[in-house]
This record gives sequence, C-alpha cells and structure tokens, in this order.
Amino acid sequence: MTRDELTQKIANTIGKLKVLELSRILTEQQFDLRDLIEITFHADKPLGFRAAWLLENMFLKDPEVFTNNLEYLIERLPQVTNPGCQRHYAKILMHATEEKEQSSVKQKLNSIDLEPAVEQLFDWMIDPKVKIAVKVFAGWALFNLRHRYPWVADELPAQLEFLTRNGTAAIQSAGKKMTKELRSKPL
Repeated sequence: MTRDELTQKIANTIGKLKVLELSRILTEQQFDLRDLIEITFHADKPLGFRAAWLLENMFLKDPEVFTNNLEYLIERLPQVTNPGCQRHYAKILMHATEEKEQSSVKQKLNSIDLEPAVEQLFDWMIDPKVKIAVKVFAGWALFNLRHRYPWVADELPAQLEFLTRNGTAAIQSAGKKMTKELRSKPL
C-alpha cells in the first residue's frame, strides 16, 4: 500500500475493526512508518488522528516494528499539535518507556536523547488546553523516565499536585496513583 492509498483509506470515518485490519496489513507489508508518522501531521485533523490511531495500534501489537523509526517519532513529538494525535503519541511513549518493556525498542530509547520529549510531555501536562487523557499518558511516560532523568522525579510530584487540586476525577485518580508510586518506588 502506498502513502496515498492509505490516506484515501482513512480519509473517512473508520472504526476499531478497520483500524485493526489496516494495522495488520501495514505491518505485513512493512509500510514505511515515517510515511505514517507524516500522515499524522496532515492538515485534515481527523485524518491525522486516524493515522495516529493506526500508529498506536501498530506499536501496541508489535513494538519491534518501531525500532528503526523511534528516533524519528521522538524527533517529531514537539511538533504534534493535533489534540487527537497528542493522545496517541503520549500513549505510545507511555508504553515504550514502561519498566517491563525489554525489547529492542527499549534499547533504542536508551540510545536516544529523550530530554526534548520529556520537556514536551511536561508542556502537555502544564498546558490547560491539552486534553486530560494526554496529560495522564504524559504523566505515566514521565514517571517511567524518572530513573533516566532524576530531575523528573523532583518535578513530577509538584505538577501532579497542581493537576489533582482542581482536576477531573480521571486526573485525580491517575495523579494519586502516580504520587503513591513515586513515594513507594523512589530513585
């Protein structure tokens, strides 16, 4: 499948089953993930969202597929302004940085300077216009990176406290869980 063919397939509303089917096809055909990442920046925001949804599903199904393009994904992270895409990018980073992740993805992440990504994740947590799900996924990704960047462990509790003070039930629940984990698993 070409980039243009994929763009046509996701130009209109698609459901979860179609996303799963397309994810499988793209993986089987070894679709160039750089092209998929580029489509997430499409001027048509719903189309970009669908591309990011595919990207996330491909990652969750087979993280190894991302190894060669992980640096590019991280490099593009600060340019993600589509709220729907932010959710998927933050969720990918949350999963990629989990302690239990022992794949080539984790090895590749260890060779990449993630400070710009960490800064972007904090920016998303701070920005009042960013959706709650993005903030939660960003918070967990930051939590996962606290060993690599010890200053994150110093900054994250204050940000969580701020968000939970007047936040929604979802952010309060996630914030309390992260704060508890930070206290029980210090550096």
